[in-house]
Amino acid sequence: MTLTKTPTINYLKVQANSIRRQNLQMLTRAHLGHTGGDLSVADILSVLYFAILNINPQQPTWPERDRLILSKGHCSGALYTTLALRGFFPLDELKTFAQPLSALNAHPNRTKVPGVETNTGPLGHGLPVGVGAALAAKLQKAAWRAFVITGDGELQEGSNWEAAMCAAHYGLDNLTIIVDRNGLQQGNTTEATIRLEPLVEKWRAFGWCVREVDGHDHQQLLNIFQSLPFEPGKPNCVIAHTHKGQGVSFIRDQVGWHHRIPSESELAQALRELEEAADV
Repeated sequence: MTLTKTPTINYLKVQANSIRRQNLQMLTRAHLGHTGGDLSVADILSVLYFAILNINPQQPTWPERDRLILSKGHCSGALYTTLALRGFFPLDELKTFAQPLSALNAHPNRTKVPGVETNTGPLGHGLPVGVGAALAAKLQKAAWRAFVITGDGELQEGSNWEAAMCAAHYGLDNLTIIVDRNGLQQGNTTEATIRLEPLVEKWRAFGWCVREVDGHDHQQLLNIFQSLPFEPGKPNCVIAHTHKGQGVSFIRDQVGWHHRIPSESELAQALRELEEAADV
């Protein structure tokens, strides 16, 4: 549902902190997940779900809803905690994450989890689906929008660039891709693996209107999403500069935490840091 009042920046910070705390507890309990990427995307998810998206948690398939696709599906933990906090399903269900017969699989499944728009996990699939969704809205002359969150390492998949050309060709200004640009992927930096820079120029060359933002600054994120579309007739690209493991000092910017899970003592330390940050 359309928000009648924009939440305060402090409220969005509180939600992001809650996403991180619930997420870390969930991953530690399950002994499975992608800690670093979950923490890097938390602020983006908090602003989108609590301030921007036109959605109704009581009616997850409401036809007029905005669609958000988490293409970096290995970071399902961040999405699940966000959906639970937003009211799509009970918070207590997070305790079942990655357990036998749980709806909360390691990768999101649209037939099992309210609020999940499409199954993701294999990288490079989210943007093509987002293009299809945005094109469908244009054909229906509908007002809803499509948002896709990708990892930066994920842009090494060629399917993204085929979809990018298609989106520009059809003038999909109701489509927004948010690149979680934390600079790290499994095992190394993105630039040491397959160089992405100059990333802004690449997206512009493909016909997109591009903006850069601090992906942990809630005010900047709010401002940039409220200004969509950036230019009529062009799809929107937001390159969000983030830190893998944001919010926890010993995880931040450490490539080894791509899919490492905290021990009980590390969890306790991380929760202390987040609690202290919430009190500031």
